[in-house]
Amino acid sequence: MDVHVALALLGGLTPAAFMRRHWQKKPLLVRQAWSGVVPPVSRAALFDLAGSGDVESRLVRQQGAGWKVRSGPLPRRALPAVRQPGWTLLVQGLDLHVPAAHDMLARFRFAPDARLDDLMMSWASDGGGVGPHLDAYDVFLLQVQGRRRWRVGRVRDLSWQEGQPLKILQHFEPTHEWLLDPGDMLYLPPRWGHDGVAVGGDCMTCSVGFRAPAAAPLAAELLQRVAEDASEEASTLYRDATQVATANPGAVPPALQAFARTAVQRLLARSGEIERALGEVFTEPKPRVWFEAGAHRAPGAGVALAAATRMLYDERHVFINGESFKAGGRDARLMHRLADERALPGQDCDRLSAAALALLDDWHQQGWLVAKPGGSDGRPA
Repeated sequence: MDVHVALALLGGLTPAAFMRRHWQKKPLLVRQAWSGVVPPVSRAALFDLAGSGDVESRLVRQQGAGWKVRSGPLPRRALPAVRQPGWTLLVQGLDLHVPAAHDMLARFRFAPDARLDDLMMSWASDGGGVGPHLDAYDVFLLQVQGRRRWRVGRVRDLSWQEGQPLKILQHFEPTHEWLLDPGDMLYLPPRWGHDGVAVGGDCMTCSVGFRAPAAAPLAAELLQRVAEDASEEASTLYRDATQVATANPGAVPPALQAFARTAVQRLLARSGEIERALGEVFTEPKPRVWFEAGAHRAPGAGVALAAATRMLYDERHVFINGESFKAGGRDARLMHRLADERALPGQDCDRLSAAALALLDDWHQQGWLVAKPGGSDGRPA
């Protein structure tokens, strides 16, 4: 993607200008960001997906001043009648199950894949919504069918309504209000309060969300991964041959504290280990994701990443679905192209070294890649 080309999706801004002016800074309303947009899936197909155990879904209903939430799977009999007002169906990760949703999500790859999360779709009857709330991450709200009224404002009071199954803001004071028609889109930075209500029913909204890891859980997961691979440190035992008899057995020995501190510092000092662990964490497949095993790639065939495959890279590694591999030279350049374009033409596949080709074949057999016919540019259909 050329980040210096103006996009209708961003109201005529280039991706570079959007990221500079709006990303994590201020909202943007774009009328007809996607003129002629059609829902990536029909209402009936969305309801069918909600009934699958492989799909994350929720039913949200407002009853008076209260709310009720039911998590999926949600068979059709669990859903209210479409003409009954005040209910919403949310289907998470639609891009993993519907090719059209995956293609829709790809239009937002001007942000790093490490941050791009998924495409959620909501269907709502007249008056349906999930209440005034805020997200800890950036979100694009694309109206694809029907109409939805959005009220938006900065949040100064972060208290929630007590006794609710959803995090509904206790005090929400909107400063903007817009009615979105199909094709209109609203971008909101993190922690901007918003309340969307369907107007007229049969309302479909696609939400493009981003990953925003919290520091402490991320640090814990990184340290765990680094520690698991630190074989030298794992065999180093604490020794205290100079420990004297103590009259205070409840006190932690200073030598043990120093040993623990040094152990953590040595883990952090291992060159490239945090970076490697980070790439593995951010390419770990989502829960409920599974891959269908494939066959060997035919000579001359191009490849494309399967919809659920996550692939990233840094200066030393290539990461795919939670695994890391060292790469350099031409192999690295071609693997980077595969990650950036999510596809690699057959002629480029054949330029890989024997070791890299063996990896490609292994990934294909695991279902992480799909093959394209010889002569194809390798891009997903």
